[in-house]
Amino acid sequence: MLPGAEVLLVGLFSAKDTEMDTNLDVLAAVVEAYGARVVGRLVQRRGVSHGGADKMAAPFSRRTLVSAGKAREVADACRARQVRVVVFANPLTEHQRAVLGEMFGCTVISGEDLPTRGG
Repeated sequence: MLPGAEVLLVGLFSAKDTEMDTNLDVLAAVVEAYGARVVGRLVQRRGVSHGGADKMAAPFSRRTLVSAGKAREVADACRARQVRVVVFANPLTEHQRAVLGEMFGCTVISGEDLPTRGG
């Protein structure tokens, strides 16, 4: 699935998360260790708006994890960059994988599905 694939990284992070870039860098390294090429990163920050501090760790949607607007942005990026796999930094349910895969037109997985290689 990953060797040779164009991959887009996506994550939903709390506005207070100071490790977001580091976490995405680690995920990119894991994806690249599988022989894929990361062609972009899209992030949604939770708590900056739309709900405030009490909802910072909660998903925007049980169906898609991210907001509808962010999901459309990811879908557009997938088409523009011919992405074959989207890897979320967040855990996903099987239902979310199916819904997002249909929306994005490609395979959708979570980074936790990719154990680190060689380490």
